[in-house]
Amino acid sequence: MTSTIPGYLTGTWDIDPLHSDVSFVVRHLGLTRFRRNFTRYSGEIVTAENPLDSTFRAEIDVASFDTGLEVFNRHLLSADFLDVENHPTATVVSTGLRENGENYLLDADLTLRGVTKAVTLDVELLGFGKGIDDSDKVAFSASTTISRAEFGVPYDNTLASGAFIVGDQVRVLVEIEGVRRVAA
Repeated sequence: MTSTIPGYLTGTWDIDPLHSDVSFVVRHLGLTRFRRNFTRYSGEIVTAENPLDSTFRAEIDVASFDTGLEVFNRHLLSADFLDVENHPTATVVSTGLRENGENYLLDADLTLRGVTKAVTLDVELLGFGKGIDDSDKVAFSASTTISRAEFGVPYDNTLASGAFIVGDQVRVLVEIEGVRRVAA
């Protein structure tokens, strides 16, 4: 199978936060799609001889996003939503990888607000290559949709129309560039 992935390399890869993005999209007022990204996260990808045995692990600093309005930031970080005082990090730990046509499905345990649920991310391997400094790079895109209620995010206020002020379905979008660790 590695012969079908151009430039495939085994090894341990660290997420490069400068060239990566972890964001979420949620409906606001039943109208717009509100998108914000986290700015602090870390993790690693381990590519195995058999690509389907590869693993992924990431930790996200939940308080590392900015809505542009401090009062809104405080509300989203409060117990009404993310409860960062008690749950400052979210984690993603892979449990399996499967082929899905030309792409992959990554099964993982997502922990948010102290609740761990199995999720499946649609993954597109963007490729392997060399960086400007000749370092080995890997890149991929991934996405999934979660229910905030299933992760104990209790905010269910609605408008007179019945629409949630903040929707239940949250789209998680990930763009990752990894840098292969050099043996010491």
